[in-house]
Amino acid sequence: MKYMYTYARHEDEAQLCDLELRCLFGKHATRYNGVVACEMEQPVHIDRSPFFKRRLEVTLEASTLSELEALLPAYDLEGETFKVFYTAGNETFTYEEQRQLERTVGASLIGHADMRTPSRRLGLMRFDGQWLFGPCEDNEALWLKHQRKPQNYSTALPTRAARAIVNIAAGSDPTGKSMIDPCCGMGTVLIEALSMNIAIEGMDINPLAARGARINLSHYGYPNVVQLGDMRLISRRYDSAIVDLPYNLCSVLERDEQLEMLQSIRKIADRAVIVTTEPILQQLQMTSFELVDCAELSKASFTRYISVVE
Repeated sequence: MKYMYTYARHEDEAQLCDLELRCLFGKHATRYNGVVACEMEQPVHIDRSPFFKRRLEVTLEASTLSELEALLPAYDLEGETFKVFYTAGNETFTYEEQRQLERTVGASLIGHADMRTPSRRLGLMRFDGQWLFGPCEDNEALWLKHQRKPQNYSTALPTRAARAIVNIAAGSDPTGKSMIDPCCGMGTVLIEALSMNIAIEGMDINPLAARGARINLSHYGYPNVVQLGDMRLISRRYDSAIVDLPYNLCSVLERDEQLEMLQSIRKIADRAVIVTTEPILQQLQMTSFELVDCAELSKASFTRYISVVE
């Protein structure tokens, strides 16, 4: 099945967004100016990425609008009401033209339009010289409510970035995979993973952080998946790990300690996403990690380096 995803990002988040899209869709997707076109048996849920805006499932495709109009009467609405939503592709139409396109397509469907509370949301897009039509869904931005956690660090990962990083670690299909955040802090990564039904465990050596994470998880109705402990003592193995290495004024890592933590990650996970405030290629090489992808996330003069390693 063919799917079209629209997305938007601030230029400061461009590298993070691109990295997430690569991890979710691989090399078999076409991207152009805010649109991803891909063919997948199991589509990526529209609410997973904080950058997604809309997903269109392509059920009808035609070269001209007249050809599409001829196909629309046979589209089975099963007696339900509908509304057509123009969705920006890679051709430009004015606001008035977009509304006229919606009316034209809506008039060709056999059924009752409902502009307020339609049972079915249907998308229309012009992409690569084709008219595309089918059911569409909009991202509900569920992650926004997680920005108001009762416990927080001033230096914690932004919620939007944490959600993208979970997707980078998990890939398009996280079913059956195990994940750990061994420096979980106040649980920002844990909350984003659990909100997407991704199995994850958390750990922190700081009892105040572990307590804060538990409070935050409980606040949103998620189970306590946090242990108090030292990641260097973890004995089991996970499919992936997310590690935001400590860097605030109260917990600056010495180089040897940082290397020891990276070696611990190498022992417990096949794949890891490591967040640092400086490039760590040399340290990664010393732990036999292979850097497979990376991105930078900047805000003002502060930059986070995101390394995907295996």
